[in-house]
Amino acid sequence: MEKRNKKALSGADPLEVAAMLCAAAVDKKAENLALLDVRRLSGFTDYFLIMEGRSTRHVQGLAAALDQQLSRKRLSSLKAEGLEEGRWVLLDFDDIVVHIFYHEDRGLYDLEGLWHDAPRLDVARLLGEEKREVVK
Repeated sequence: MEKRNKKALSGADPLEVAAMLCAAAVDKKAENLALLDVRRLSGFTDYFLIMEGRSTRHVQGLAAALDQQLSRKRLSSLKAEGLEEGRWVLLDFDDIVVHIFYHEDRGLYDLEGLWHDAPRLDVARLLGEEKREVVK
C-alpha cells in the first residue's frame, strides 16, 4: 500500500503531532481517547485518534480546538466532515485522522473493533506525567 504524496504535517513527526492533539483534546475535556497505530494496516494514514464529547456542541468545540491547535503550528487539516451535525466529526491531517464522536454514537461505529489489529498506544504515557491522571 502506498500512501498519498501530499503531507499536511509538513515533515512534522506524526507521533509528536498526535501527542499535541491528545493534549489539546484533554485540555478541552475530551473523553475516552484512543490512539491507534494503523501504519501497517492502512495506506492512507499512520494514526487514528478517537475520542468522544458529551454533547454535539462539545464535539464541535473539540474539533475547532484541535484544528486551531495545529493552525498555530502552521499545520492544517486536509478535510473536515460532520462539523454541522456534531455527531461524528472527522478531521483528516493526512498522517493522523481524528474521529470525534458524540458519546452515544461511538459504539455504533466501533472503529476500535473494526481496526482491532491496530496496536493501541498509551495516551497517558504519550502525554507525560502532568496529564496522566486526566486520561485514566
